[in-house]
Amino acid sequence: MIRQRLIVGITGASGAAYGVAALKALRRADVESHLIVSRSGQITAAHELELKFSELTSLADVVYRIDDIAAAISSGSFQTTGMLVAPCSIRTLSEISSGVTSSLLTRAADVVLKERRRLVLMVRETPYHLGHLRSMTQVTEMGAIVMPPVPAFYTKPTTVEDIVNHSVGRALDLFGLKNDMVRRWGEEIGIGS
Repeated sequence: MIRQRLIVGITGASGAAYGVAALKALRRADVESHLIVSRSGQITAAHELELKFSELTSLADVVYRIDDIAAAISSGSFQTTGMLVAPCSIRTLSEISSGVTSSLLTRAADVVLKERRRLVLMVRETPYHLGHLRSMTQVTEMGAIVMPPVPAFYTKPTTVEDIVNHSVGRALDLFGLKNDMVRRWGEEIGIGS
């Protein structure tokens, strides 16, 4: 039996912490992680995180160069559960929605869509203009899920990490991956508590 695999893309939008949290959660869940970080993602991560790039990549099982078009994840024959882009920049969203890919990150997303696997895009830029909204509609019609990381205040978060973890946990829920990152309504909080 093949170990479950998930591709994680980190782009240049603010929010590299979402990708890092996802990689850590996948390790805890024993899911094989395949990481691609865009050039802009590397710059943003350097500004936002207290991690060296080598420390970030060490969180993944397999790391690819952004220009490695011969990578395993560029082929539909390489089986994965799907792909999470966390965070997803508008540029990346736009490339995916057009089907015109310029890097391994957008090629891998295109492959996930053509193979009818799950693609979750944590779009992290606002406000949106009509072109952004049309790109979101286009990728949704193609089978992707657009999931901006929006805080859930009913969980009463006390740290930025609480907010990040809840959003990432909800994104991993979309792949059917069990995780301990979400305080669930009706189970731990809210109804009956």
